[in-house]
Amino acid sequence: MKAKHQRLVLAVLALAAIGGASGLALSALKDQAAFFYAPGDVAKQGLPLGRDVRLGGMVTAGSIHKRADGVTIDFRVTDGKATVPVNFKGITPDLFKEKSGVVAEGRFNPDGSFTATNLLAKHDERYMPPQMAGVKPSGASLKQ
Repeated sequence: MKAKHQRLVLAVLALAAIGGASGLALSALKDQAAFFYAPGDVAKQGLPLGRDVRLGGMVTAGSIHKRADGVTIDFRVTDGKATVPVNFKGITPDLFKEKSGVVAEGRFNPDGSFTATNLLAKHDERYMPPQMAGVKPSGASLKQ
């Protein structure tokens, strides 16, 4: 076989291997394509039981309750369409508060509640660290 034909066969095999690997990766990730489930999605599609998922939405006002052990909290997450009760044991992020965005990682329980293993607090694009909240940016003026 000529060198030209060998290169062509290798190029076709490489493309087929890349296509096969891409197909396998996409089929493995099809259920995890969404960054998180919203409470309305869960109400509409049913509970994704038996696997780790992310639940995202807003923390309902007045729903954060700390238990006596000091590290376990219960709260509710809503997207305006549905509400899901969440239980979390651990240290909450500094930005976690009522009426703020949250993404909780964990599992759904058969009763419809969610047990979180990790909390990610969301903020808007105007976020300013608490240490910098009262500080104005200093700009050097160029006078000639």
